[in-house]
Parts: sequence; C-alpha cells; structure tokens
Amino acid sequence: MKTFLPIAVTAAVIVALSLPLAAQVSEQGITRQQGDQILQELRQIRQLLEKQGRPAGPQEEQVTPAKITDLSGVSMLGSKNAPLTIVEFTDYQCPFCQRFHVASFPEIKRNYIDTGKVRYYSKDLPLDFHANAMRAAQAGRCAGDQGKFWELRDVMAMNPDKLDMEHIAGFADNLKMDGKALRACIDSGKYKERVQTDVLDAMKLGANGTPTFVIGRSVDNGVDGALMVGAAPYADFDKKLKQFLK
Repeated sequence: MKTFLPIAVTAAVIVALSLPLAAQVSEQGITRQQGDQILQELRQIRQLLEKQGRPAGPQEEQVTPAKITDLSGVSMLGSKNAPLTIVEFTDYQCPFCQRFHVASFPEIKRNYIDTGKVRYYSKDLPLDFHANAMRAAQAGRCAGDQGKFWELRDVMAMNPDKLDMEHIAGFADNLKMDGKALRACIDSGKYKERVQTDVLDAMKLGANGTPTFVIGRSVDNGVDGALMVGAAPYADFDKKLKQFLK
C-alpha cells in the first residue's frame, strides 16, 4: 500500500514563514521551543509543496462538503444521540494538532460535547515525515483495549515531542495501564491496518493536512457536513457548529 503524505497549507501558514520567530512567540503565547517546532514543520511542508509543484501562496478559503456514513468502531466522546458530530483526523506528533488540543478542544468539550450537542470521534492521519506518528496512532488504539484510549490520547496529544516507545510506556505506567500488554500490542502491529484505513478514508474526503475535521449534522452512524483543515481557533468551530445547529 502506498503511504499517503498529506500537506497542510493555509494563508496563515505561509505568512508565518515570513515572520520573525520572536514575533510569533509573542503573538501566539507559545514557548521558543514550540515556535521552533512549528517553523520546522512549516519548512518541511513548503519543501514538499515545491517538490510536488503545488502553489505555496495564500488561497481562497473553500467549503468542501464531506460525509462519513459509518463510524462504527471509532472511539467517541459525548452522547450518541447528539445532533452534531465532529470527526477529527489527527497526527499525535503534529505541533498544529497540539495547538488545537491546547487552545480549542477544551472549549469545544465544555460547551458542546459535555452539554450533549456534539459527539466527537477520533480517527488517525499519521504523516510520513513524523517518525513516531504511526507508533502513537497504534498506541492509542492499543490503549483502547484497556479502556484507556482517551486518557492516553490526551497525554500524547499534549506531548508531540515525546512519542518514542519509552515515553509512551511511561505514560502508560502513569495511567495505571498494563505496560507489557500495551507494548506487545504495538509491536504486533495489531491496529496498523486500521490506522492505514483511516488514512485512506481521509484521502477520499480530500483531507490535505492535520488536524482535519469533518463537522456537521449527525446522520445515523455518520456525519453529513463539511471539511475543516487546520488548528483553527475555538471561535471558528463555534461559528461552524452554530450554523449546523440552525
């Protein structure tokens, strides 16, 4: 199977490459180390764009319809009967995914998931140039075997630079998991094919970066809505969700 190499490009990304790091750190409220990680990610993205001959400049934002008909077996937060659904395709090693989980996800959970308005699903989209992303994706699913998917997911999402096997094993110990069983599950590749299936699903939807979301109305065991790419601020999610609630 040929591995998908998604690329996240937005106007904000391109502008960020031209700004001094100090300005970005000040405006975004992030540490210099986090800023360095994000800039490194952006440079890799630009290089990949240039190799593929794709435009690297700002593009007009487009609304892309997206529909998922079957979410059976996918880990979910919230009420199954919630009127709205969000499906996130994530890469645990992606600094933009970390930014989303720090800046936007807590408010989405508090205002929409915990109030019964949104059911939230997690799917995987590990990037090829992230050496630990596939391992982390499999680790999350293996943690699900022990009823600890969301707990380990949260820790990994907050620590994209600590996803080698030893750190993941340490996270498992802190969560009172069976570390040996987790390691054996990861080493066996039990969930590798399912992760790759998520990648294929993302390709079919037109996802071109991480994090990618499908946001819309709940339809039976799926969602009918639109594609949203990038670590957007909470206000953008709030606006989109309110539109669907109408």
